[in-house]
Amino acid sequence: MEGDERRPWTLLTSHGHVLVEIARDPRARVRDLSAIIGITERATQSIIADLERAGYVERIRVGRRTQYVLNGDNPFRHSAQNGLHVGPFLELLTGTSLAEGLAPAGPVAAAPEGVAAAAVPEVMDAVAEVMDVMDGADGAAVPPLPEPPAPLPGPAPLTAPPAPGSGDPLGPGLS
Repeated sequence: MEGDERRPWTLLTSHGHVLVEIARDPRARVRDLSAIIGITERATQSIIADLERAGYVERIRVGRRTQYVLNGDNPFRHSAQNGLHVGPFLELLTGTSLAEGLAPAGPVAAAPEGVAAAAVPEVMDAVAEVMDVMDGADGAAVPPLPEPPAPLPGPAPLTAPPAPGSGDPLGPGLS
């Protein structure tokens, strides 16, 4: 079936697209989300703020990055979908379960009840692995720190200034 070329449109609003992309990658940056969806970063930030105010998304800081937690129990906002929740819809569009194995680890471990935790545990596992290697917990010996270099020779020791009236203004042997 041929598309209508006069006026392009999509089935989802920009809000729907942002919500689906966050469900696909809860660690995505605003820059990445806006590039995928095809809207500006400012529009993406505004939509995320709308979704957060409405309770669909929660922002959590993990270090310098933002991670999103989705609430799949929230209903659709249109009366035509009365009684339906967004969680199953997002699972259908992303091909993933919002609840399976996506519980955050570490400092963001306690997601509010009813919120599908969207942190990816592989990241925390990778961080733990790096920390183990740094601590030598993987059984490998941690190499010792290198010895500091030998001090560089300093300037030659200064000689005492010439005695007043000795007649040698630069000191002994320097004139």
